[in-house]
Amino acid sequence: MNESRFAELAKELDAADPLADLRERFVGHNDPAISAYFDGNSLGRPLAATLDRLGEFVTHAWGSRLIRSWDEGWLALPSAIGDQLGATVLGAAPGQCIVADSTTVLLYKLARAAVAAGAGRTEIVLDRDNFPTDRYVMDGIARECGMTLRWLEADYDGGVSPEAVASAVGPQTALVVLSHVAYRSGFIADVPAITALVHEAGGRVLWDLCHSAGSVPAELDNWNVDYAAGCSYKYLGGGPGAPAWAYVARRHQEDFAQPIQGWLGAGDPFAMGADYVPAAGIQRVVSGTPPILGMLAIQDMIALIAEAGMDAVRAKSVQLTSFAVQAFDEILAPLGVTLASPRDTARRGSHVTIDHPSFKDVTARLWERGIIPDYRNPNGIRLGLSPLSTSFAETWTGIEAIASELRHAA
Repeated sequence: MNESRFAELAKELDAADPLADLRERFVGHNDPAISAYFDGNSLGRPLAATLDRLGEFVTHAWGSRLIRSWDEGWLALPSAIGDQLGATVLGAAPGQCIVADSTTVLLYKLARAAVAAGAGRTEIVLDRDNFPTDRYVMDGIARECGMTLRWLEADYDGGVSPEAVASAVGPQTALVVLSHVAYRSGFIADVPAITALVHEAGGRVLWDLCHSAGSVPAELDNWNVDYAAGCSYKYLGGGPGAPAWAYVARRHQEDFAQPIQGWLGAGDPFAMGADYVPAAGIQRVVSGTPPILGMLAIQDMIALIAEAGMDAVRAKSVQLTSFAVQAFDEILAPLGVTLASPRDTARRGSHVTIDHPSFKDVTARLWERGIIPDYRNPNGIRLGLSPLSTSFAETWTGIEAIASELRHAA
């Protein structure tokens, strides 16, 4: 297929896309300065509806109602959004998800609570290719608690398999920490199979859903997941620095030992009691005052995902990444670019990673042209294809620009 045919195919796919009209709801979708935005898996585009929500919040809920708004809804917002997120995106029944803190803090809280419940077990299992925060937090917990890190190796263009986990877990496994979708390769882990293996060994699992929530369906309850966490500023559109969310299965909430005891995680926070008595249920995951302003935009994206349906979102994601891989095979592979993501759509999330030794310099030149991909060491470009805000034409424009830069540099 020649390059002009790819442009035609992109137009045909956009015309047949049942979600195409939703793209117009995003701020900047028609910005002439941005020809292709491939960083929705790092920072999603905002929704126009959020402009109205933020304005109303400042003038009414904050500006007029002032401190009364805490009793009129703000205090309930973290669990309310958590329940909406659970129902729409995560496959979680009410009372198991809550919005609070950053991803880093929540990973620490969940992992520390899981280790405390581990009845003297001494090992944390994780992979060397996981996101740095996950690895750094677990390293700190291991040193804090005198535990051992047991490392798994992942294929460069894949991720951790059930077989690899089975070979690593045992009677000393307290916790396994893995990502649902690998941040670099986009590999989708077999969550139910791996979770079952860890449970057979008597351990618990903490899943990081930062690169999947909102683009790849999850069934946390059906998969029998113990704990999960994820950010909200990628596919969930919460904006830069928006608070993260946590999932704690109902069966683990009673033994959840909060490692950062704060007033709003207490059973009666306004009693200002002398001693910390944890709240019942998911509220005990909370430590301090909820970051209300940072939660506002998440609601608009959850509503849009609910309107589209997660199955349709996933179908669009598969089409986008498949189109990108097809273009890679015919246009970029002959230029010496390699694919560092799975070819199997069942094992590929919503971003495609491609590698070339010159991509660090190429990325800088692409940004100058209004083509915004994500560079990841040692030599990868991630094409983050957000299903609700990325078009096929936009995808082709970016891939064509990468090919043009490589030819120009040759």
